[in-house]
Amino acid sequence: MPFAWNLPYLSVFLTMVTAILLSVIPGAKRAYWLTVGVSAAVTVMSLVFLRFIVKADAAYAFTMGKFPAPFGNEIRFGPLQGLLASVFGAVMCLSLLGGRAELFEDVDEKKMGLACVMLNMVLASLLVLSYTNDAFTAYVFIEISTIAACALVMIKDSGPTLVATIRYLFMSLLGSGLFLFSIILLYAITGHLLMPQLHESVQKLMADGAYTKVLALILAMMTAGLGVKSAMFPFHRWLPDAHGTATTTSSAVLSGLVVKGYAVLLITMYCRVFTLETVRAFHIHDAVFALGFCGMILGSVMALRETHAKRMLAYSSVAQLGYVFMGLGLGTEAGVAAALFQILAHAFTKPLLFVSVGRLAAAVHHDKQLRALRGTAWKAPLAGVGFGIGALSMVGIPLFGGFAAKVNFSTASIFTDQKIALTLFVLALSSVLNALYYIPALINIWSDRKEAALPETNEPGRDTSAAVAIVLLAGGVLFLGVCFTPVMNIIVRGLELM
Repeated sequence: MPFAWNLPYLSVFLTMVTAILLSVIPGAKRAYWLTVGVSAAVTVMSLVFLRFIVKADAAYAFTMGKFPAPFGNEIRFGPLQGLLASVFGAVMCLSLLGGRAELFEDVDEKKMGLACVMLNMVLASLLVLSYTNDAFTAYVFIEISTIAACALVMIKDSGPTLVATIRYLFMSLLGSGLFLFSIILLYAITGHLLMPQLHESVQKLMADGAYTKVLALILAMMTAGLGVKSAMFPFHRWLPDAHGTATTTSSAVLSGLVVKGYAVLLITMYCRVFTLETVRAFHIHDAVFALGFCGMILGSVMALRETHAKRMLAYSSVAQLGYVFMGLGLGTEAGVAAALFQILAHAFTKPLLFVSVGRLAAAVHHDKQLRALRGTAWKAPLAGVGFGIGALSMVGIPLFGGFAAKVNFSTASIFTDQKIALTLFVLALSSVLNALYYIPALINIWSDRKEAALPETNEPGRDTSAAVAIVLLAGGVLFLGVCFTPVMNIIVRGLELM
C-alpha cells in the first residue's frame, strides 16, 4: 500500500486526537496555535494526497479494522475527496487566522481550549463526511458536527448567541432526525449500511419494482434532513441569527464550511448509493430545483433589506446555497459538478467577506451596522480590498470564482432541455439582486468618512494574521476564477470515480 493512501485516515485521526488533548492542555494561546497548526497540517497532507490521487487517476477504499462488509467500516477517497479535504483544511486554517483578534476578545480565556476542541471536531466531521463509505458513520459525524457548531455559536456567550444557538439546535436536530429515519428505513429494506452494498441493493429493488414508494420516501426524507442542515430554503430561518451573532471565526467556519459538509454528503448519497437516474425517477430533483430557485431569489431579497453587515452576509449564504441546490436539481452530472464548484467558490468567498467585515468593524468599535461602516476601508484598506474581491465574486464579475461558478451552471443547463431557460433567467436575476446589495455596501465602506455625521472611528490594531488570511482567501477566489478548468476536470473525474 502506498503511504499516501494513509493520509486521509491520518488527517481525521490527527484532528480527533488533537481535540481530545486540547481538553486537558492549559493555555488559550497554546490551544489556538495548536489548532491552527493541525488545520495547516491537514491541508498539506490533503494536497499531497490530492497530487498522488490525481496522478494515479483512481479511487480507493480504505477498510478500517480489517473487518469485511457488512461488519467493517470504510472510507473511500478519490480526486474529488482530496480536493474537498484540501479546501476544507485551508479555509479552516485561514478562518482561524482571520478571526484571531476577535476570537480572543469574544471568548473567555478559560473557554478557548474548549472552543478549539470544537473547531477540531468540526474539521474532523467535514473530512469524514467527505471520505466516509458508511451511511451510519455519516450520521454519527453529522451529530458531532451539530454539537460542535452549536458550541461555536454559543462560545461568544451573549444573550443573542444563546437564542441563536437554541434555534440552530432545534432545526439541526430536526434535520438529523430525518436523516436517521431515512437510514433506518434503508437498512430495513436492504440489510446494509456500507454504500457499495447499499447501491447494489437499491439498484436491484429498482429493477424488480419492489419498495419503490419506500425508496421515494427515503430519498425525500434524506433530502429534507440534509437540506435543513445546509440551510435549503425554506429551512434557513436558523442561519441569519447563528451566523450573524457569532464571533468572526465561527461565522466564517459555519458559513464557509459546516453547511457545505451536509451538501457534500447529500451529493455522495445521490451519486454513490441511489444514482442520479433513481433521483430523476422519483422527481426529487424537480423539488430540489424549485427550492434552490426560491433560495437564490428570496435569500437575496432578504439580504437586500438587511442593515446589519453580518446578517446581510448570512442571508447571502442562503442565496448562494440556492445555487448548489439548483445545480443538484438539474439532475445531471454536469449540474452536480457545477454545484460542487460552487461549494468550493463559496467556501473561499464567504470567509473572506466575514473576516473583512470583522476588521472593518474593528475601526468603529465592532459596530457591524452598514451605516457605521461608512468609510472604514480607509482605516483598514486591506480589509476593504478583501471585501471588494468577495463582493465582486458574489455578483459574478469575470476573473473571480463566483463568475466561474455561474459559467458552469449556464453550461450545465444546456443538457436539460426543460430547465435551460429558467436556469439562465434565475442566474441573471440573482446576479442583479446580488449587485443591488453588494455594490452599495462596497461603495459605502470606501466613501469619505466626512460625509457621514457619525462618531470618529478608531484605528484598528495591526493584525498580521488577519492580513495573511485575507490575502490567501482572496488568492483562492482569484485562482478559482482564472484556473477553473483544471479544478472542474478534477471534480468531473472525481464524480466518475465515485
